[in-house]
Amino acid sequence: MKQLRFSCVLVYATVIGLLVACAGGTSEKTTTDSTATDTVPPAEEMPVTGTVVTTPQSMMVVKFRIADYNKWLPSYESHDSVRLASRIHNYVIGRGVKDSNMILVAVKVEDMDKAKEFSKSPNLKEAMKKGGVMGTPTFNFVNMVFQDTVQMSTDLRSSTMFTVKDWDAWQKAFEQGKQDRMDNGIAVRAYGHEVDDNHKVVVVTALTDSAKAMAYWKSDMLKKRMAEGGVQGEPERFLFRVVKRY
Repeated sequence: MKQLRFSCVLVYATVIGLLVACAGGTSEKTTTDSTATDTVPPAEEMPVTGTVVTTPQSMMVVKFRIADYNKWLPSYESHDSVRLASRIHNYVIGRGVKDSNMILVAVKVEDMDKAKEFSKSPNLKEAMKKGGVMGTPTFNFVNMVFQDTVQMSTDLRSSTMFTVKDWDAWQKAFEQGKQDRMDNGIAVRAYGHEVDDNHKVVVVTALTDSAKAMAYWKSDMLKKRMAEGGVQGEPERFLFRVVKRY
């Protein structure tokens, strides 16, 4: 009997020992895991890059007609070094929607005086002649005060030029019409004014729905917006497709 009691006590003691050992192991593991988790640094948040640029950008916009795009483009690009010498940088080339031989070239300008001299240089006239440019090109020297650089799925653009009574009044009315434009398939890409006359405005837009956009251009809603902004006369609108970006 004594031997049986001794055996029971031994078994009981063994079981208690195992339970204590297991409990101790679990407690140690939990402590270790908690410590490891605490040492992991929090994930860094990636900075959000805005697409809207409100730093003024000097630009030169040139429109002209050519005989053959495939002949003109290599000729144009062969004169990059001449443009760079005048601190002019390639930006965008567009071709007219109604007439693909109508070309729009927009370049960024570091020195507006040099750009104006460049536009009148005999070398440029000769280069344009060799490239198949026909007629007299038009040059506009613009101070863009707003640009949206977000990439878009459409390459269809509108470049619109018009005269306003007062730049500040027009800009305020224009900004108020943002939702109307978006609802009618128009997204503003850039706008500004001539460097020597802020009454002459240029607006570049992307058309996400060309049917809606064209209907909006003819609408009473837009006429009212233009009147509120002090727009004088009829806007000069040029539809083009972006065919090359630099």
